[in-house]
Amino acid sequence: MKKKSANQRLKDWVLAGKSITPLQALNKFGILRLSARILDMRNEGVDITTTIVKRNGKQFAKYQLA
Repeated sequence: MKKKSANQRLKDWVLAGKSITPLQALNKFGILRLSARILDMRNEGVDITTTIVKRNGKQFAKYQLA
């Protein structure tokens, strides 16, 4: 059986209704440029929303299926 790519595992994660942040993407899938992978999925027709989260003086994006 062929092992799924990190991008496919990310897509499966999002399509399962789970949200993802850049730090989670790095830890779970080894993906450094999450926003680029999200753009790829959007270009494939996947409807993903972006929420800006502010925590501990920092801000980051959280992506999830719309």
